[in-house]
Amino acid sequence: MNKLQPWYKQFWPWFLIILPLCAVVASINLLYLAVVNKDPLVSADYYKDGKRINRDLKKIKYAKQLGLQFEMIVDNNTLTITQHGGEPYLAAMNVEFFHPTIEARDFTQVVTADGNQVYRIALDKPIIGSWEVRLDGYDRKWRIQQRLEITDNGQYWLN
Repeated sequence: MNKLQPWYKQFWPWFLIILPLCAVVASINLLYLAVVNKDPLVSADYYKDGKRINRDLKKIKYAKQLGLQFEMIVDNNTLTITQHGGEPYLAAMNVEFFHPTIEARDFTQVVTADGNQVYRIALDKPIIGSWEVRLDGYDRKWRIQQRLEITDNGQYWLN
């Protein structure tokens, strides 16, 4: 006759304990991730943000009125920006790159034109993927803003 084993030596009780235990461990892990990685997209003062958006739209309209158009060439670790439309802009320019999901990859740089009126930026590492690109005049009176899907080497028009 077979002796009955104690419950802790049998397979089924452990199987039935492990399933809910995995769910508890996974939920504790997700709770930890939710608390540690807070969403930076929520605004505390949405009214001021709305007013700021309207000012930005005025800057974009002003750039269109001036007829500003820039060509951006990405070549390995060099970014070249050349003006092709509108009255020649000779002052320094604010160039901003915003990654849509990873805030740590965003960067801003103030660049000046060389003798050929070409703006050059040396990059630490290649920029590949989706980016929000903003060009601002140094006095912040106009803005060109465009979302680009940047590949290894390419030519892009900002207008």
